[in-house]
Amino acid sequence: MADIAAIATRYAEEVWNNQNLGAADELFTANHVYHDTLMPDLPKGPEGVRQRRSVYLAAMPDAKVVLHHVVAQGAIAAGDWTYSGTNSGEILGMPPTGRSASITGSHFFRFEGDKIAETWTWPDNLGLLQQLGLVTIGPTG
Repeated sequence: MADIAAIATRYAEEVWNNQNLGAADELFTANHVYHDTLMPDLPKGPEGVRQRRSVYLAAMPDAKVVLHHVVAQGAIAAGDWTYSGTNSGEILGMPPTGRSASITGSHFFRFEGDKIAETWTWPDNLGLLQQLGLVTIGPTG
């Protein structure tokens, strides 16, 4: 049986930290589904993973992920992480701010054999936008 916790960790290291988008072909099934409310129209398979990563890479090319915990049971792995970097490019149609940000989030992965077949992600996107100064919550004056 595949060590799915190690595969989930490899995803964070290879695709996110090393910016090796080609690793998606080794890590994800051809029909992989990325459940992402900000990018609901991602294509299936490794191409969707590459497209999603490319959006964040363009927005914060120096960003790194620190994976804090990964747990696995059966065909499911889950992990929590911190994502930190400087916003030097457009993000989701908004101009770069030059500000640094650090957010937390979690992933759930469903595996088929030794490949990821589905991914659910919950990043603190509101926290990211607040830290970048792109949205303000609460009283302003």
